[in-house]
Formats: sequence, C-alpha cells, structure tokens
Amino acid sequence: MQQALMRTYGRLPVSFERGEGAWLWDEHGNRYLDALSGIAVCGLGHAHPAVTRAIQEQAARLLHTSNLYGIPLQERLAGDLCRLSGMERVFFCNSGAEANETAIKLARLWGHSRGVDVPTILVMENAFHGRTMAALTATGNRKAQQGFEPLVEGFLRIPFDDLDAVDLAAREHGNIVAVLVEPVQGEGGIRVPAPGYLQGLRERCDANGWLLMLDEVQTGIARTGAWFAFQHENLVPDVMSLAKGLGNGVPIGACLARGAAAELMQPGSHGTTFGGNPLATRAAQAVVDTVDRYALPHRAAELGERIRAGFRQRLEGVQGVRDIRGKGLMLGIELDRPCGELVKQALAARVLINVTAERVIRLLPPLILSDAEADDLVDRVATLISDFLGRSPGPGEAGGS
Repeated sequence: MQQALMRTYGRLPVSFERGEGAWLWDEHGNRYLDALSGIAVCGLGHAHPAVTRAIQEQAARLLHTSNLYGIPLQERLAGDLCRLSGMERVFFCNSGAEANETAIKLARLWGHSRGVDVPTILVMENAFHGRTMAALTATGNRKAQQGFEPLVEGFLRIPFDDLDAVDLAAREHGNIVAVLVEPVQGEGGIRVPAPGYLQGLRERCDANGWLLMLDEVQTGIARTGAWFAFQHENLVPDVMSLAKGLGNGVPIGACLARGAAAELMQPGSHGTTFGGNPLATRAAQAVVDTVDRYALPHRAAELGERIRAGFRQRLEGVQGVRDIRGKGLMLGIELDRPCGELVKQALAARVLINVTAERVIRLLPPLILSDAEADDLVDRVATLISDFLGRSPGPGEAGGS
C-alpha cells in the first residue's frame, strides 16, 4: 500500500509486472515501449539473458561478504573498467550519489594534501549529482536543495559550457582544487557542451593543479556512443563516477581515479558495507561483457543518429519545437513551453518518456533497441509532441507563459 511509503515521488498510475528487451507489461497486460530505461539504468533492456543468468548463478553461490576480505569478482570488474577507461583504481559503492560523494572526498583529500584549508570544487549551474548532502550541494537545482539547508561548504558554482567562467574563477578564488562536471547534463535538459569544452577543462585543471572529476553516472557505459562520454574528446579525467547502466538494475556505483588521485584513499579513510559485493559485481561484469561483445557503444551512436534524423524529419519547422539534440542514446527535444503533461499523455499512448528542465522531453532508450523499435519510438513521440503543440498555447499566445 502506497500509504505506507514516504511521499518522495509523484508516481504515475501504473505498475509493471514484467519486462523483456525494450518493453514492459503492466498488471493488466498492457505493453509499453520503454524509452527511459529506468532513467538510463537498463541499457541492455529488461530481463537480458546474460544478466539474468549471472544473477541466478551468483545468488545460488554467494551474495555478500564484507570488504574486509578479498572479492575476486570485484577485482576482475575493476580491472576491466580501468582497461576500458584508462583509469587506475576503483572504489565500488551502491549508487551514483555515493560515487560522487567519493569523488568529493577525494577532492578534499587532494586539497588538504596541498595545504588548502578550505578546498573548493567548481560545479555547474543546472547540474545534478545526487541527493546526499554533499552531492545535493554540488547539484545546481535550488528546488531539490530547498529545505535541506545548511548545505555543505566548499563549492563554487559557475555556468556550464563556459571556459571563460572557469578562467575568471581561477583568477578570483585561490582555494579551488577540482572541477566536477557532467560531460552531458541529463537532469539539466540534455545539454551537450560545445566540442572542446572538456578538453579545455582538462587543460585548465592541468595548469592550476586541479582534479578533473567527471560525473558519468548517466553518460557512462555506452550511453552516448562511446564507453564513456569523455572518450569523444582527447582526454582522460583524474576521477570519474559511474552507476546507472553499470548494473542494468542491480544497484552498483563506482568511483574511478588515476594518477595521484588514485593513491589518496588509504585503509580507514572511506568504506561501504554493500558496495562491490559478489552479486552486484557479477551482474555488472555481465553488463560490461555484453556491451563489449556486441559493440554497443557503436550501436548506441548509430541508433542515436537514426532517432535524431527521424525527429528532425518529423518536427523541424514545427512551431514550438526549439531544439532536437543529444549524444548517442541520450536525447532531448526542447519545446518553447512547459510540457510536463506529456508524460501522462505518453503513458496513455503506451510509451514511457520523461520531461526535465520543464520543457525538454528526455529519451534514454535501451542500447539493444532494434531499428524498427527506434522508428516506432520516433513515430509515437513525434505524434504526441505535434498533438500537444497543436492544442497548447505557446509563449505570447492566450494562456501562454
């Protein structure tokens, strides 16, 4: 009964019983095209046989031991993630927020090791890094922060995709020790920075002795058409956080580091009870192996181009559509008016979507989508948007904002 749950979600009037691939079925047998993947979590879709098999086998063998002991499955997964990313060490946890908390702690250790009394991290407007206290402070969403003050000190917020703002901050603030940024802002409205932005951050971090920390919780594990979004440019971060698509629904997060940042944590300085246990790491290993075996980063890039082209064909020139953008299978369609009601309209049309930043339809379909399912997605969502714009007043019209 929902009465027994804290009211932290405005839940939609549907409950799902099972899933297969890109599809979900509700308790009445209705089938829905899942264009959200549990918010970029189920990159391999639902009930993927490799993940199912891994969970079943591991559940019958060993679920959990403490990190006081060696966990070979954890060690193997860490090695593969380092090989794929160019990083050197991994700390496993349970969520993206925890991975970002680890990154924040690394930045503070880095600052104190350099004699900075109040280490300060540059973070971005409209960012989202999680809901634990430090991650919430790093998040650029005042609505999410409201009521939880006092927030954590040690953060300086600047505009996203603005290297001049980074330069100004460097001149005016002497306590900066790191930059924390999403390679593509997800909750902020699928905002893709200009080419060279991440490379520019890398250069500035090198020049100032800062850590470059990338939040790849939503962009990682092939979502943008590369294993990690930073691989679209010629750089490697000092610290990177992962979660979401890493476990395909099994809770797991990871904070990766290299160079001096990889040596900051020592026994006793950080820890977790459940993070990296045998069940979670076995499931994540199945994800990594499957993404690698079937070249899903390339497939995500290919599908993303197909879907964006389909939306451009259907929606470009339609009054009310401001932008069609994205990278790989991280897609956004920005309208000129609030469009939150589209979520329920899409549910009635048996397709799962999301609206973020009030005006951006966010699509995060699974990496295993077929061409026919991609075209079906375009048709359903483009029809919903056209119908919505046809009956919803825009800015300057009667009733518009």
